Amino acid sequence: MTHSLLSNTHDAVKAAPTALVADDEPLLRDSLVRALAQAWPELQVLGQARNGREAVEKFEQLRPDIVFLDVHMPGINGVEAARQLARRAHIVFVTAYEQYAVQAFEQGALDYLVKPVEEARLADTVARLKQRFAEKQPQPQQLQQPQAAEQSAAALDAVLAQLLERLHRAPTASAAMPSDAVASTSPTTSPAGPFLQWIRASVGASLKLIPVDEIIYLRSDEKYTLVVWPEGEALIRTPIRELMEQIDPQRFAQVHRSVVVNLHAISHVTRGPNETADVHLKERPEVLPVSRSYLHLFRQM
Repeated sequence: MTHSLLSNTHDAVKAAPTALVADDEPLLRDSLVRALAQAWPELQVLGQARNGREAVEKFEQLRPDIVFLDVHMPGINGVEAARQLARRAHIVFVTAYEQYAVQAFEQGALDYLVKPVEEARLADTVARLKQRFAEKQPQPQQLQQPQAAEQSAAALDAVLAQLLERLHRAPTASAAMPSDAVASTSPTTSPAGPFLQWIRASVGASLKLIPVDEIIYLRSDEKYTLVVWPEGEALIRTPIRELMEQIDPQRFAQVHRSVVVNLHAISHVTRGPNETADVHLKERPEVLPVSRSYLHLFRQM
């Protein structure tokens, strides 16, 4: 009886799907991990990788069932990494450049998500992954025939080769970025000047118009910016340096190379070591860093 219980427990643990998330942009990587936790609570994200080479190394260590790979990563790109992992895991590509990726995935050998990841699209991907994950757990008498396995492997190799060729022919990342991206912003003229009044962002399955005056803070990496306001948060494709050129400097202050805060949202500021400080907010628990370069904004403290 004890052996039976242990066996059943082992099977249950073994059946829990696992994943690895690889993206060179921390905001996108963290956002996808959070979204996966909501869309698929049973999924265990075993680790994260910052580039293709690290993704391959961590895969060999962790052996996850599913790997989410950013297509454009430094060193080994996502497609090259996928060729090393192919047939040992379910591959999901994450890309900002849907226009050249779609046809390569239509054969169904792989799946993809478009950045920033939308809730509805992620739900579809999770449903397909659950189905494929279930199909990968055959009973002994239902093992795939060698010929069928070889055909499936050949089809996957063909899709990866096709996508890699398109990737090499594609324009550079900056040129390929669509001008009408979900992250585009809408400047309008106000009595105070031609400052940005709204930011358009994808939130779940809807397009949200976020009033700039309600934004609490912005946090950015190289390509994407996290917009935080009282009702939620969203990722947009507009870099923070471009936003700073369009928002009211009397209301917003850059306090770190990657952080801009609404001055009306600040509760208090505390000094830190080495000529730094921390910004505490009225409506959020986050503590935002103030780097030495921007400490002069709070000299009156």
